Amino acid sequence: MFHSTLELAIGSPELWAISIAAVLALFGLDFLITHKPHEVSMKEAIGWSAFYIALPLAFGVWIWQAFGSQRGLEFYAGYLVEKSLSVDNLFVFMLLLSSFAVPRELQQRVLLIGVAGALVLRGVFIALGAAMLANFAWTFLLFGLILLATAVKVLRDTLQPAEHEIHPNDLRIVKLVRRSFPVSDGYRGPRMSVLEDGRRAITPLALAALAILATDVVFAVDSVPAVYGITGDAYLVFATNAFALLGLRALYFVLEGALGALVHLGYGLAAILAFIGAKLAMHWAHGLWSWVPEVDTLFSLGVIVGILTIVITTSLVSNRHKASVSG
Repeated sequence: MFHSTLELAIGSPELWAISIAAVLALFGLDFLITHKPHEVSMKEAIGWSAFYIALPLAFGVWIWQAFGSQRGLEFYAGYLVEKSLSVDNLFVFMLLLSSFAVPRELQQRVLLIGVAGALVLRGVFIALGAAMLANFAWTFLLFGLILLATAVKVLRDTLQPAEHEIHPNDLRIVKLVRRSFPVSDGYRGPRMSVLEDGRRAITPLALAALAILATDVVFAVDSVPAVYGITGDAYLVFATNAFALLGLRALYFVLEGALGALVHLGYGLAAILAFIGAKLAMHWAHGLWSWVPEVDTLFSLGVIVGILTIVITTSLVSNRHKASVSG
């Protein structure tokens, strides 16, 4: 499964160029949508979310037909992992937007900046990951250990949830910026900086955007190895990341009220990350000892779908039980 794919047509420079251009065009479309600040309605959010879900589903069909079922399965499995992780990331975004008291009409602008930063960071991590995998066999073990450590952290946070409260002034990025720049006393629409008393000051909107960008670094460390655990093809890793991130802005407003209902999502993500981490470690071991088995993509997809189905179902049942008890 992890044989060299760099010479396949799926990773050709032409396909990379077309795909990057398409991602930039979609990002530009999102920028135009958010150019004029407005509060996002549920109808608008659902419409764009449906579009950004239908797009990768259709793209997966094309991958399947053009490059075979194996590549198609790898794309769908990778996209499902990335989408699951992105939903978990939305919890953090929600806390940050709330702690910075970002006005609702400006929230999608902050999210879009976060998506832009995430796309750049994922691109860097994907390129580094591809180079490491091509030259160092132990990279599979390293990625596996990163995912296993992340799974433990996610499980620990789920079992012992901390207070869901973030104090902006306690964030390192905020402390660092405040040492170098004055900060205006309130939001000034979508502006990132203003002139106050003859000095250039940044606005709280810029601080919120920087806080989102800082979290993107942590998310990239987790998500890129996770998808490399599904496919060794750098192009598919890029495509799954791009599709998952592009729909994040609209998905936030759809799930904003429902995220708290996914009470068992942390358990599911911990299980998925641990499974992919073990899968990567087994692939590394298989290169040394042929008797160590490898896990194929179809089985991986079944495990991921099964785990997500279980945790969503148990979350709904748990919420229904709580509602009946309290009622």
